[in-house]
Amino acid sequence: MNLALFDLDHTLLPLDSDHEWGEFLARTGAVEADSFRQANDAWFAHYQAGTLDPYKYLEFAFGILSRFPRTQLDEMHRQFMAEVVQPAILPQAVALVQKHLADGDLVAIVTATNHFVTKPIAEQFGKVHLIAAMPELDQAGNLTGKLLGTPTFGPGKITHTEAWLDQLGHDLSKFERSYFYSDSQNDIPLLERVTHPVATNPNAKLLAHAQARGWPVLDLFDGHAQ
Repeated sequence: MNLALFDLDHTLLPLDSDHEWGEFLARTGAVEADSFRQANDAWFAHYQAGTLDPYKYLEFAFGILSRFPRTQLDEMHRQFMAEVVQPAILPQAVALVQKHLADGDLVAIVTATNHFVTKPIAEQFGKVHLIAAMPELDQAGNLTGKLLGTPTFGPGKITHTEAWLDQLGHDLSKFERSYFYSDSQNDIPLLERVTHPVATNPNAKLLAHAQARGWPVLDLFDGHAQ
């Protein structure tokens, strides 16, 4: 059995689900649109530049989510999936994940975006595992606004992936072939740890790094807007 890991945003999806969730909240009037969009865009710019403080960002993101009861959040997310995410899921992205599953690989999506936003998205790609930033829940299942554990960002993706594999009785270094598909320089730490890194729809910084390292480059979206 081999291991196949995927980043989510701009790797399997031609959008950033975290930023788009924020846009959805503003568009639907769930939050005050102007000030929230300004903050949402600022956090996204930090992510793109590689200067994001994941703890502070998740405190912001989970703080917004904690304003709503879980039943309302779930209904909002169903609308978000129907209007934003599902139209953006491309068949070639699903086919790539499904190929690894058909080959008998152990497959996981490893994303810095939080588990609430990404769990329904991951389910669209089949029977894959999900490694994502986990929100703290109260006894009723509502989000408290706090992060459980550490962020799944940068080197944190290695920490969480190794912990997940350990729970399954596996070791990252023991796989004959381990793949990681990602678009971002933020994921270079985990890309460097697998046997088969694939720069997928890479941004300029990751493209330069991939070319210097001789990594394969995959254009999964075939000209679709990213």
